[in-house]
Amino acid sequence: MNENLKYLEVDLPEDLAKLKAYGDFDRLKRVIDLRLKKDIPNALKQRLELEKYIIDIIPKSYPYNYEEALKILQESFEDFKEEELEELRDLDSIDWYYINGEVHFKDDMVANLVKTVPELAKRVIDKKDLMDKEGNFDMLNEVIAKMKSKGDLAYKIRIKASIKLKKEAERPGKKIRVHIPIPIEYSQVKNFKILSTSHEPKSISGPYSPLRTVYFEEDYKEDDEFYVDYEFINHVAYKDPKPEEVSNFQPNFYTEEFPPHIVFNPYLRELTEEVLGDEKNPLIKARKIYDFITSKVMYSFVRPYFSITNIPTYGASSLKGDCGIQALLFITMCRIAKIPARWQAGLYANAKSIGNHDWAQFYIEPFGWLFADCSFGGAAYREGAEERWNFYFGNLEPFRMPATSSFQYDFNPQLNYLRRDPYDNQDGEIEYEDQRLSEEDYVTNQVVVDIEEVEI
Repeated sequence: MNENLKYLEVDLPEDLAKLKAYGDFDRLKRVIDLRLKKDIPNALKQRLELEKYIIDIIPKSYPYNYEEALKILQESFEDFKEEELEELRDLDSIDWYYINGEVHFKDDMVANLVKTVPELAKRVIDKKDLMDKEGNFDMLNEVIAKMKSKGDLAYKIRIKASIKLKKEAERPGKKIRVHIPIPIEYSQVKNFKILSTSHEPKSISGPYSPLRTVYFEEDYKEDDEFYVDYEFINHVAYKDPKPEEVSNFQPNFYTEEFPPHIVFNPYLRELTEEVLGDEKNPLIKARKIYDFITSKVMYSFVRPYFSITNIPTYGASSLKGDCGIQALLFITMCRIAKIPARWQAGLYANAKSIGNHDWAQFYIEPFGWLFADCSFGGAAYREGAEERWNFYFGNLEPFRMPATSSFQYDFNPQLNYLRRDPYDNQDGEIEYEDQRLSEEDYVTNQVVVDIEEVEI
C-alpha cells in the first residue's frame, strides 16, 4: 500500500489545484471521479486516487468558521480582541484553511497558541495546560542534570495500549484486523516483555522490525476492546561528542532520498548550503542544522501528515511544524549534507503524561548513532534553557517508547486499505477485512501503568 505514496510527487492538474486551494471539496471530488473514468496516465491516476483520501482529511481538521473561532478564542484568553486574530493570521501563528471559500480554523488552535505564543499563554483562562507544560520542563531539567551527573539513566516503563471501536462502527461477526504498536528492541530499549493481551495475537513483529506491532485478527464481538499490556527498560547513556574527535572516515548509509518526502529538491539543497556555509566537520554540520530548526522553525500543531504533500518542505518554507515535521526536516537536511540520519518515533511517556512523539537519529564516527529532538530542543531554546537545548542535540532523556525506526514503512501483515496514518504508527490501526475505518470510527488510548527508575 505505502509504495503508492510516491505518486504524491505528481502535481495536481491546475484546475484541481485551484478547487483545492479554494476549498471547493465537493466539486473537487466530482471532477476527480470524472477524470478517473478517462484513459489517463497511471502516475496521474494514482495521484488522484490519493487525493480522494486527502479531500476527506482537510475539512475535518478545520471545523471552525471565523465567528466560531473568534468566540472560542475570546472564551479561552482574557480580553482577546478580533484584531489579535487578524494579527495571528498575518503572522501565520494560527492555522487556517479555505473551506468552500470561507476561512476555517484548526480544531486545536487554543492548545497550539498556549504552547507557542507566550503572551497568550499568560492570559489563558484555563491554566491546566500551562501548568502541565511548566511542570514537564522542570522535571526534564532535573532528569537531564541527573543523567549528566551519573553518565546514564534507566527507567522501567509499563504501558497499556488499546483500540476500541465506537458503537456506530461495530459490525459483530465481521472479521477485524488490528495492529497495536510495541517497542523495537534496539537502541535504548532493553528487557521488553508482553504482560498480557486482550486476545491471542495472530502475530508479533520481530524484535528489530522497523514498524513493530502486535497483530490481532478476530471475528468482531460487540463492545470488544483490543489491548496490549507491556513493559520495557529504557536505558540511555549521556554522550558529549567533541568536533575534534570526529573520524576522517564517515559512512554513507542512510543518506539516500526516500520519496515523496525525503527528497533533495532545489529549495532544501540551497537552504542546507546556506545553513552549513563552508563547514566540513560533520558533527558541526549536524549542529548547524539542529540550531537552524530549533531557532527558526516554530513548533506548531498541524493537520494529519497525509494531507501534506512534502513534509520537510512544508516545515522549511512555512518555518513551522510539529515534532515529526521538524524531525523529517532534520533528517532530510542531514542526508543532503551526507550525514546518515534516520527516523525514530513512538511515545513520550513519564509519570506526568504520555503522548505521541517523533524525533531523529544521526550517525557520526566514532560516536555511532546520536539523537536529535528538534521539537524538545526548540522548546528549550524559546525558554532560554540553554543546557536543555544543548542536551537534545546528541541525547534523549529515558522517557521514550520507540515503535518505528523507518518513516513510511508498511505493516506486516499489510492492511487491505490505506492506513489512517501511512507514515507513522503510535496509536495503532484497525480495519474490517472488507472496510476501511477512519479515525472517527474508533478510540485509541495509552496509559502509563507504572514507571520507576532502575539501575543497570
